[in-house]
Amino acid sequence: MFRPILTLAAVLSMAAPALAAQQNGAQPTGTQITAPGGERVNMVIIFGDDACPQGKGDEITVCARKAEGERYRIPEPFRENTGGPKNESWNNKVIAYERVGSTGAQSCSPVGAGGQTGCVSQFIKNAYAERKQSSDVQFSKMIEAEREKRLGKIDTEAARTQSDVEDEEKAYFARKQKQAEAEAKAKAEAAQHGPPAPGQ
Repeated sequence: MFRPILTLAAVLSMAAPALAAQQNGAQPTGTQITAPGGERVNMVIIFGDDACPQGKGDEITVCARKAEGERYRIPEPFRENTGGPKNESWNNKVIAYERVGSTGAQSCSPVGAGGQTGCVSQFIKNAYAERKQSSDVQFSKMIEAEREKRLGKIDTEAARTQSDVEDEEKAYFARKQKQAEAEAKAKAEAAQHGPPAPGQ
């Protein structure tokens, strides 16, 4: 009885500072984490045409854009439970009827020997299916895409720097060779004309 009210109160208390900050013209706030590699990641949810804040330094900033109509709504995971029996699809009901006589090993059933052995695999399969169909923001994919984009820039900059270093090395060795050739030519000319006579 009290759980929905407590959940709604908790959501509103968490959302109040963010709403106040947006009304005062401040940048949207997000969640900051530190990745295993030591890089800081800032995850922000923005609405409508809001600008995504730029990351500072090596910070990765990813923004999930939602419709303007979602700005002041309760977050989707906390809204009315859509998984009740009245919203269950016919496909799920038929699958449930098909499992009525399923007993024994790997069946996730309280009937028969080894009936519990299939429950874990069934729970895992259901969890993956729910996660795949979830409409909630998946920041992990966005962070990975941003990291790949950054690594692409780093590779491009590294290739450019490597090319510049190689060009400098070629120019250096060309100058050294030209200098060695000039010294050899001067020595050859001095040997050809002989040493200068005394008093010259």
